[in-house]
Order: sequence, then structure tokens, then C-alpha cells
Amino acid sequence: MTETKQQPAKAKNPSAGEIESLESLLRKLPQEDQAEAFRILYGDVPSELQIPPAAKAIADEHDFEVAAYSFPAAKEQRRAPRLVRVGVIQNQIVKATTDPVVAQYEAIADRVEVMLEAAGKLGTNVVCLQEAWTMPFAFCTREKSPWLEFAEPVDGPSTQRLAKVAKRLNMVIVSPILERDEVNGETIHNTAVVIGSDGKVIGSHRKNHIPRVGDFNESTYYMEGDSGWPVFQTEFGKVAINICYGRHHPLNWLMFGVNGAEIVFNPSATVGALSEPLWPIEARCAAIANHYFVAGINRIGTERFPNQFTSGDGKPAKNHFGHFYGSSYLTAPNGARTPGLSRIRDGLLVSEIDLNQCRQVRDTWGFAMTARIAEYAKALTDATQPGWKPQIITGE
Repeated sequence: MTETKQQPAKAKNPSAGEIESLESLLRKLPQEDQAEAFRILYGDVPSELQIPPAAKAIADEHDFEVAAYSFPAAKEQRRAPRLVRVGVIQNQIVKATTDPVVAQYEAIADRVEVMLEAAGKLGTNVVCLQEAWTMPFAFCTREKSPWLEFAEPVDGPSTQRLAKVAKRLNMVIVSPILERDEVNGETIHNTAVVIGSDGKVIGSHRKNHIPRVGDFNESTYYMEGDSGWPVFQTEFGKVAINICYGRHHPLNWLMFGVNGAEIVFNPSATVGALSEPLWPIEARCAAIANHYFVAGINRIGTERFPNQFTSGDGKPAKNHFGHFYGSSYLTAPNGARTPGLSRIRDGLLVSEIDLNQCRQVRDTWGFAMTARIAEYAKALTDATQPGWKPQIITGE
């Protein structure tokens, strides 16, 4: 491979040429048109919550965006509101990818812990970090060294560190890591660890769908997960995690709903040229179809690697994926959603939701009642059998 000079992970202007956000463009509309544009695109836009001075001070000091919104739900006569504050964090790497592995990890962990402190000041109950938050997203390189040194067991250093934060802040933390299964042959998995507000691990889930698209060569490192579609009962609701590429598979979303999820996090790492037009759509479609809240989290920045790589597509070799465009957001069962976080800055988004809305929307639309799951199950089973033929009527 050709050696290239490594640039610092945080250059003076790491996102040159990138727009701040879609919302920044919408806000250039005349004032009287903005509200209608947001309504058409985002549904019933939630109201903004006041940012506590303590949270704002942390964000200002450490240079990250913070935003907070409140989703309304109808008042019920027989159930009290089930209010939960859900947070997501997006961040870029801090050190250069040529720095020692421990230095890279510690810098990211220190920054994320500061952002979790701000989430605590906002009264966040459940927070999810981005996919493989402990490391650069090095899976494009297909190199095993040094990137597999970031892998750790479910109860490893990251979990131990975040467990203390979770207990201190009374916060459930979803921590997506590169897992090393030390019991079963030290195999590697893309895994989300759910840490309870008492600091104890509730459980973990391994990524179900592994991309083989362009530079996303993740099957070099791990295979499809074997943990099904678990839903984790926390004191703040039933939580599930649909890791990154799984968002492109409707049946993946469906199964989390079948298992009773109320909040589904989608921690991701995806670049603009490949997926940005899909990003605002897929989480909303899943929330609507399955009557739960969805939070999409995407990392930001351009991560440059020391060795060039190619996708075998005839294009010149390069040393980066492209721009991770952030734009993390939360969407409700009725399709309403928050504005996205920045495309170019680290950010914390907190949304106050009422889990009662899941049933309210289910009662309104009746998707669960009108679903034909048994019929689908039979048809899909038939489709996996030798000699199966699609149901096509030719008229001949």
C-alpha cells in the first residue's frame, strides 16, 4: 500500500465545504414560510426545551452543540404520563489515527464522558452513543492491525468506565463497541452493551446485518449477529438497538416491534455520498410502521488513515471514507421528528417523550391489529425451500 502523510483528526477546518445542516438551509426561507416547510417535512415539530445553564456551560466550554425538544402526547384518563428523556451523542474522533491506540481511545472516552455530563444536566434518562464509539471507523481499510486492538469484551474497560457514569447520573447508557468474545475463540462482533442506571449490565445485542457495500467492508472483521432481536426492560421503558446497516432491513425493525420495543436506537456510521438521502426517511418509516420511538445517531467528520485503500471499483486509492454527516435526530410513532443535529459539529440531542404515545398511535392506525404476520411467516418460510417459485401470474 502507498504510504500517505497522516493529517490530524481535528484539522483547523475539518469540514471545509460541508453545509452546517439541512435546517440551516430551511431557515434561509422567509420567516412566514419556515414553519410550513418544517411541518411538511417533519410533521408536528416538537417544541424546544430550555437548555439548563449548567448544560450550556459544558457545551460552550467543550465546543459541542446541544439541543432539546419535547414531544406532546394526549392526556389519558386511566394512565399517567410516562415521560422519559432520551439522549443521543454524535462525535468525531479526537486524535490522529496514527497515534497510539490507547491515546486515541482515552481522548474519545474523555470527550464522550464530558458530553454525558451535559446529558445528565438535562435530566436525560436513557442515552445512546454512536456505532463503535470507542475508535475510528477503520473497517474501510480491511487492515486487522492496529484496529482490532480496540476490541474488548462486553464487561471490558468501556463498560466499566461508563457503568460508573450511569450509576452516578442515574442514566441508562447504550454503548456500541467492537466486541471481543474471549470465551468463544476471541471472535469479533459489532455489539451494543446496555448498562442500567444502577451501573450493572442489563445485556447486549450483536449487529444483525453486515454491509458489503463500497468501502464498508465490515465482514472482514465480524459476521452477522447471533443474539436475535432483544428488547431490554429498563426502568425508563423497553429499549432495543438496531445497529447501523440493519436500518435498511424492514423485517429487522419489525422484530424489535414484535418483541415490544418502545424506543429503538439506531447507532450508525455512514457517509454522505452513499446514504444521506435515506437518512431522514428510514427511521421515520420504522417508527410509523412499528409504533415506537426511533433515535438515529451518526458520527461526524472525515477520518483519515495512514494507508490508502480502494474498493476495487476502478477509482483511485484514497485514505478516507468521506464525510460522516452527523444529522442525528429522534422521531415519534406518528412520524413527527426533531430537527437534526449539525452535519459538522459534535452534538448532544435530548428529547422528552411520553411512551403512552406508542399505544395512542397504535390505536389510531391499527397496524399491529391489521398485520398478517402469520401469513408472512408462512410465505417467507416457503420462499426458503428448494424448488420454490415466486407467485407471479402471467395470464397464459
